[in-house]
Amino acid sequence: MAALLSKDNEPTLLEKLNEPAYRQAPCNIEAEQALLGVLLVNNESLQYIGDKLRAEHFYEPLHSRIFEAIQKFSDKGLIANPVTLRHYFDQDEALADIGGGAYLVKLAAAAVSVINISDYSAMICDLALKRQLIAVGEEMVNTAYVHQIDIPATSQIEEAEQKLFNMSIEGAGDKGFRSLRHSVLKAIEQTDHALRHQNHLVGITTGLQDLDKMLGGLKRSDLLILAGRPSMGKTALAVNIAYNAGLSLLKKARAEGVSAKEAGSIGFFSLEMSGEQLSTRMLSSASKLNSYNILNGKISPEEFAHLVRVSNEMSQMPFFIDDTPALSIAALRTRARRLHRMNNLKVLVVDYLQLVRGSSASSQNNRVQEVSEITQGLKAIAKELDIPVIALSQLSRAVEQRENKRPLLSDLRESGSIEQDADVVMFIYREEYYLSREQPKEGTPEHATWMLDMDRAMNVAEVIVAKHRQGAIGDVKLRFDASLTQFENLAEGY
Repeated sequence: MAALLSKDNEPTLLEKLNEPAYRQAPCNIEAEQALLGVLLVNNESLQYIGDKLRAEHFYEPLHSRIFEAIQKFSDKGLIANPVTLRHYFDQDEALADIGGGAYLVKLAAAAVSVINISDYSAMICDLALKRQLIAVGEEMVNTAYVHQIDIPATSQIEEAEQKLFNMSIEGAGDKGFRSLRHSVLKAIEQTDHALRHQNHLVGITTGLQDLDKMLGGLKRSDLLILAGRPSMGKTALAVNIAYNAGLSLLKKARAEGVSAKEAGSIGFFSLEMSGEQLSTRMLSSASKLNSYNILNGKISPEEFAHLVRVSNEMSQMPFFIDDTPALSIAALRTRARRLHRMNNLKVLVVDYLQLVRGSSASSQNNRVQEVSEITQGLKAIAKELDIPVIALSQLSRAVEQRENKRPLLSDLRESGSIEQDADVVMFIYREEYYLSREQPKEGTPEHATWMLDMDRAMNVAEVIVAKHRQGAIGDVKLRFDASLTQFENLAEGY
């Protein structure tokens, strides 16, 4: 006990141990006062702090209100100084408690130079971000301690990741205005890349030559909608495009001697099919073996050996599948960002849009609002991660009720926001599908005509590019092999 006693009237170790632990939230009141002082002396100093600093970033609530008042006065073209603001704060009890208008004068007297104002602004923002980080951490801990069956741990993780990502975006700040020179140089870089590329593509190849010519490849930050009626082959085409894109990234990695992660990866959200079903389709397409025979084990030992070799090659591909059903757009964004951070995501596919849920309760009660939230969220992912996002979509039954079954933009289900938010809208149309269900009676003149039409449409699919924000619209014909669920380039003269 002797060691715990003090001879010089200093706090003893025992007293220190008994003191309550206290840690103040990160803040710098002096920096806040100095910055407000500059603004009170010279309102034009607002231009040096940009739009990153906001009133809620101030730790002291009174400072937050003073900053907000200065902004309001400045927006209206009025002078904000201790004299003008004194009347504005006449009824503010918090200011009265610390001296009223005299405190505003004290702030002006504590002003720093204009040169330092951006540093003070950055410091206040950084400290506010740290306080938000503490709040998120505390909320995570408190929520985890509460046992709620309806909220599993995975949902809590996704929510926390969403908040952390939003904070990171806030911390990075907005891009703001950039000079024309910056944008022109980016455009020249894209053109130079296209010139040096074998097929003159700006984006990542789809593996389908005519479609690449029409689209210029899968371009960064584009939202591409791939729509069609059931049984048209939406998923098959999306899988083919994703597989071809993944194969091109793998070849690029090997050619440049870099890892697959450096070259980039493909992400596939399969909300309708399981990962195994999707993989079987890819195996069937890559091995040229009938998918039905693969599923049912109706293949020879030699074909199985070939299938194993193909699967070994496919396993090297940077291709990731998430088959979680009924994902919300918030969870989808969180997982896409995580994949981008960990595996350098280059292309994202969502199969399909109508199976994604909205995040807000208000949008879930209104299907049009929900679809709008989903399409806006998908476009936001494309822009934030700077990658092409391909989203599949169902078409309304109105197509079936027309004599001409070729789809139109007005056939997009539930919301005009799909057309509005998309950079590219493509429809899949297979005339063979409809003709096969309209066979006339044999021996009639109509049957002979039908046979000719069937011969012309057999194994032919059309991709109708109905909207293309950065290029032309038109039709692209492809060969479709139903047994392999595979789309290929259509041979010349076919």
